[in-house]
Amino acid sequence: MSNASQPADPTRFILIGTSHPGNVGATARAMKVMGFSDLVLVRPRFADVLSQEETVAMASGAADILVRARIVDTLAEALDGVNYAIGTAMTPRDFGPPTLAPREGLAELARARTAQGHKIGFVFGSERHGMANEDVYRCHAVVSIPTNPDYGSLNLSQAVQLLSYEWRMALGGFPVEARTPDADLAGGEAVQGMLGHLEQALVALGFLDPAAPKKLMPRLNQLFNRAELRQEDIHILRGIAKAIIERSQR
Repeated sequence: MSNASQPADPTRFILIGTSHPGNVGATARAMKVMGFSDLVLVRPRFADVLSQEETVAMASGAADILVRARIVDTLAEALDGVNYAIGTAMTPRDFGPPTLAPREGLAELARARTAQGHKIGFVFGSERHGMANEDVYRCHAVVSIPTNPDYGSLNLSQAVQLLSYEWRMALGGFPVEARTPDADLAGGEAVQGMLGHLEQALVALGFLDPAAPKKLMPRLNQLFNRAELRQEDIHILRGIAKAIIERSQR
């Protein structure tokens, strides 16, 4: 399937009856961090929630998600265009869709659905009551976040962050860019030169008896090999050796 036929964003996040503007803003931030942008609110407590000061503040740079977000009256409207809806519920129900574990279940879903260009919708209930049964029944599956059995209360935006991360990883994740340069490992000649310099320092210090060296230097050689010294390390160690020799000569 060509890239042109793939949806630009394969995921929609749907919040039902959200009470706190801060949760809407934090949800937008969580989505953007994981590369998602499609947000739909169903009957939020405040009609102007997308533009409230607390919402924008908690979005922290994800205001573009809020600008594109939509407010609708029903879950059916929010699910328009979604091929596979996933509810979020902590309490098991005697009747309803199957329950998925986030990591294993979402990985399987990514393999089975996104390759076909399907749009996936994650549905979250209100902060106080969660998802109503009738909303759960509209979903193809339910995902339950494993939590401490003695305390399983997650903030709404925290739940969005966790699931958006797991879903992004199931989709392949983002590359992790190295923030430090590749190690400039010291060559064998540099290591041996440093060991010779260090040997002189240990003799000058009286720590090494050149008449009976035993296996001190070979052991130090093995130690530094395990350490995989960088060129900067060689400079530091030779500087220490030089300071020892100069102090001993004084």
